[in-house]
Amino acid sequence: MGAVVATLAGVLFALLSSGLWIGLTLMLTALAVLWAFRSMPLDKLLPQYAWNILTTSELIALPLFIIMGEILFRTKLASSLFNGLAPWAGLLPGRLLHVNVIGCSLFAAISGSSAATTQVVGRISLDELLRRGYAREIAVGSLAGAGTLGFLIPPSNILIIYGVLAEVSILKLFIAGFIPGVLLALCFMSYIAIRTSLKPSLVPDSEQAMRDVSWSVRFAALKDLGPTVFLIFCVLGSMYAGIATPSEAAAVGVLGALVLSALQGAINRESLILIGRGSVLTCSMIGLIVLGASILGNAAAFLGIPGAIAEFVTGLGLTPLMLIIVLVLFYLVLGCVLDGFSLIVMTLPIVMPIITAAGYDPIWFGIFLVLVVEMSQITPPVGFNLFVIQSLTGDSLSAIAKNTLPFLLVLTAFTMMLAIFPQIVLWLPEVLAR
Repeated sequence: MGAVVATLAGVLFALLSSGLWIGLTLMLTALAVLWAFRSMPLDKLLPQYAWNILTTSELIALPLFIIMGEILFRTKLASSLFNGLAPWAGLLPGRLLHVNVIGCSLFAAISGSSAATTQVVGRISLDELLRRGYAREIAVGSLAGAGTLGFLIPPSNILIIYGVLAEVSILKLFIAGFIPGVLLALCFMSYIAIRTSLKPSLVPDSEQAMRDVSWSVRFAALKDLGPTVFLIFCVLGSMYAGIATPSEAAAVGVLGALVLSALQGAINRESLILIGRGSVLTCSMIGLIVLGASILGNAAAFLGIPGAIAEFVTGLGLTPLMLIIVLVLFYLVLGCVLDGFSLIVMTLPIVMPIITAAGYDPIWFGIFLVLVVEMSQITPPVGFNLFVIQSLTGDSLSAIAKNTLPFLLVLTAFTMMLAIFPQIVLWLPEVLAR
């Protein structure tokens, strides 16, 4: 078994170091170890397996949510969110900094992507906050932290991938992610409120007038939140009410996004071409990663690698909480060099048997995994949210990472809280299942 694991690790890291696409790397690694240690008709099995995994019905929701995100990226949804939230955020300590968190939370409920959430909300809110005189450190940090909610608050592309690979109900994962997503947003807002109360200079003096905005203005601003609420109702409302499956809800979301985009005059021949091109590129990339990961996972299982590693870890005598701490550190290290999708698909075949043996619920582990992937989104040098913010601000990655550190610590503490109190994740799915 040692030779098998050494061969797999050697081939994998050699191909990764060569700069080969991650999907092809995973696939070629699987084929290499099967060719070396098992006599199998790979030329016949590979096409059949590729067809089976890529035509899985649960995956239909993924390209639909990606299309919806591409459509919304070209609408005026971000400016509507800012205008609708600004008068209400003025009531809170930290004022408009909360627009980053609430705006990302609302957009996450219709996009499913962390990078898209950060970019769409940030291109409006960040410019506005910096123009008004908010401290750059907390304006940038709050956007980076809140942008990670795109992976946790359903619908989530990461949860769809996890559900397919772990053979767990995607709808139950979406339900399980709702309460943690809201609580994490409240944690970010609490940090902003405490930090700005302790250091008032982070908020410009001129913004104190936001508290004096009349209630009629606040209620009038709610109309700007209408498009977002409409889409959330279409997507999440149809799923939680039991009217639609995740795939059907995604189709409803695409239709709603098209209607909204048409009403705002954002649909034309050029935008449709860009939407189609962006969707195809993203779906192709994710599809190749999922295929490569599935083949590698099945190859590892066929060779007995996950069972051997699970047995080894079990023999260490770690308590369940110690195991979670080790996994958090493990994923934080890997997150420095791998993106979120690659992180999940590469490690899930190995980690899942360990988690199952430790007695953790697969639904809970899906949410935990999303949280540690969120950490990877804001850890250098391969933190996608950091790159997105760099494109918006022009700041160095080191400066953005420094500003994001407090929100990374909040996220880490929240993850450990879910490990201690798993019912935070499991309560709602259990209630709705009765």
